[in-house]
Amino acid sequence: MNGRKNMGLTLTFVLAVSLIAASLTAVLLTNYYSHMQFQLLGSVCQEIMEGQPETEQIILEALKGYKDQPAAQAEENILLTYGYRQSDFGESSQKYNAYFAGVSFMIGAVLFLLAFWCWHRKEVLRIKALTGYLEKVNTGVQGLLLETSEDEFSRLQDEMYKTVTTLYQTRDAALEAKNNFADNLYNIVHQLKTPITAISLSTQMMKEQPSPEYPVQIQKQLNRLTHLEEALLLLSRIDAGTLTLEPAAVDVFTVLMLASDNLQELFIQAGVLIDIPEMGEIEITADLNWTMEAIMNLLKNCMEHTPAGTMVHCSYEKNPLYVQIRIWDEGQGFAKEELPHIFERFYRGKNTKDGGIGIGLSIAKAIIEMQNGMVSAINLPNGGACFEIRIYSH
Repeated sequence: MNGRKNMGLTLTFVLAVSLIAASLTAVLLTNYYSHMQFQLLGSVCQEIMEGQPETEQIILEALKGYKDQPAAQAEENILLTYGYRQSDFGESSQKYNAYFAGVSFMIGAVLFLLAFWCWHRKEVLRIKALTGYLEKVNTGVQGLLLETSEDEFSRLQDEMYKTVTTLYQTRDAALEAKNNFADNLYNIVHQLKTPITAISLSTQMMKEQPSPEYPVQIQKQLNRLTHLEEALLLLSRIDAGTLTLEPAAVDVFTVLMLASDNLQELFIQAGVLIDIPEMGEIEITADLNWTMEAIMNLLKNCMEHTPAGTMVHCSYEKNPLYVQIRIWDEGQGFAKEELPHIFERFYRGKNTKDGGIGIGLSIAKAIIEMQNGMVSAINLPNGGACFEIRIYSH
């Protein structure tokens, strides 16, 4: 519809300008041809009178019928010599042509003014619509859309939409960050409250009934607080973008072996074995220490969710796009409702053992994603939970 309106205005402008130009051209051509006719008639009469002087009186009598009043000026044209003017021989046609030119000019002028008024009114309406849109946005109304149209304001409208969309996204991100901060703060307080309460109770019991078991309990809770402190500091560095990585060519088998060696005592205590087959030399570009930290968190999670006497398995392979590392256990797998929340901070599933704080998987996910990778959690068809890591080549 807007395209038709724009085309109509354009055609009206063109028609108006054409009529005005035609009227001016008609006036100029009329004067030019009248002058040419006047010159031609004068030349013809002069040639006749020079060749046949006796016809001079006859020609003069014929010309007097077109003359209303004598002319004061004289030119080389013989008709002017005898008092005739150009208008004496084309007055009626000149009047008709002048009338036609005047009417055409007036019509063209009216059409031009009408088209200009419509164009100006359209601009005013567009500006009013855009202003109303911004006013509604400022009052907090969302989901507003303006009718799309192709005109000189289209680019401005597009930029306004982009700016408003960006502002909405920024606001939503700020609100989400605020809510996440409140949730994280609550979870941190909750994580601190448990060991502090245990330490306080152990201290009180030591005063009433001294026993060597209480210092052990206190040390256990202090270790938990230390682990929580280190995890929170690591998360803050990741969020702030200050965690420094030193990527280099790293062998996948080496990373898995180093991670399992650091967890060897925990696996022995849990009665769980680790199966890491050597599947050839496959390298990834990653930071060795931090990648090993992420692998350790995934291995530890599998260990905590698999029965004693079973095994945690690892495998890896490479294709033209990425290197895939799989870590899985022989447990019951993830509950279906838990899968979307596995990597959320402070999230703890139903089967999580006591002492976990729910940060390890989120740290592993963040470290892997910082190295052009991704990690996902799935349930295997035959049972067991599986983590899939993909480190992309480009």
